Amino acid sequence: MHHPNITLVSFGFFEKDFLENIAKAVQSEFHCSVNLKEGHIDLGEYYDPARRQYNGNDLLKMVDALTFPGSVKIIGLFNVDLFIPILTYIFGQAFLNGRTGIASVYRFSNDRYGIPGNNSFLLDRFRKEVIHELGHTFGLIHCPVTTCVMRSSTYVEDVDQKKQSLCHNCRAQLETQQE
Repeated sequence: MHHPNITLVSFGFFEKDFLENIAKAVQSEFHCSVNLKEGHIDLGEYYDPARRQYNGNDLLKMVDALTFPGSVKIIGLFNVDLFIPILTYIFGQAFLNGRTGIASVYRFSNDRYGIPGNNSFLLDRFRKEVIHELGHTFGLIHCPVTTCVMRSSTYVEDVDQKKQSLCHNCRAQLETQQE
């Protein structure tokens, strides 16, 4: 079986331990090596003042234009409020069967919902989102299994109900595609 190399590119201020924890989860779920890189861009050009959010479609295209030799998948990590025109907000998105995805930690903070902050919740939610978006890049679609990481998430509560791993069916589909 081919073991892919995945690059996680941080476009925000994340603590080293936080990023390493995300990388370890990705490595474990996809049986791959993971590189951590820092990206430096002016996020201002992706900001929509009318919505006071950042355009996920444009950020995804920007990440898709990046190249890291030897990397089969690239996920851009952000800490800004993302949207796509048809939705109020998104946690992340990816090109199905593509090379890239994006994920933002912005809406995963308990503080955002008037609940005391909890870094372990934040980390847990973000790990699931990054794994979810990577799943899409490997061709996985939304899964009906409640606990599968590939289940669609509209609200942070949906993310909390999922595990950070693929269900049996999604795992089998991923392994078939990687052979």
